Amino acid sequence: MQLSVDTHIPYPRAAVFALYRDDMKSLLPYLPNVVSIEVTSRKDDGPVAQLVNEWRGGGDIPSAVRAVLGEKALAWTDYATWDETAAHCDWRTETHVFKDALRCSGRNRFIEKGPRDTVLEIRGTLEVDATKIRGVPSFLAGRAARAIEDFLTTRIQANLTETAKAVAKYLEDHPRTSS
Repeated sequence: MQLSVDTHIPYPRAAVFALYRDDMKSLLPYLPNVVSIEVTSRKDDGPVAQLVNEWRGGGDIPSAVRAVLGEKALAWTDYATWDETAAHCDWRTETHVFKDALRCSGRNRFIEKGPRDTVLEIRGTLEVDATKIRGVPSFLAGRAARAIEDFLTTRIQANLTETAKAVAKYLEDHPRTSS
């Protein structure tokens, strides 16, 4: 299933790109559905940076529900290669549950529309192989995969839009970092 989100952020591309790449943790107060973001690995080679971030979601889920789901169900690892010269990021996300059943990857492009105008174009794919999810009967795997893909695509696209809004709000609240 295709992921597609375009978001306008009224700040310079360099500031938007740098915040996404270098300081996602600063966005936590603006992202109620995210509990934590930890950079577990970073390798810089000139304008290219390779990052691995561990995300913990569920901040907007009641603690009793989180306890039933388990922390692994609300966590994922993001592998990203940031190219500052090309102003894009290639990424791959790995969930902590159903690791073999879900594949999600794509590219974020930071498009400069003016000196204080950036469009974030996010394109990706999400694929679910429900035959690799324990408890899903093989005769229902295709239908289950489509339902899971529909649900996750809707949630992921909404979260990507909310993250872009958080970036804009953060830059509004911290004007010295956005110029």
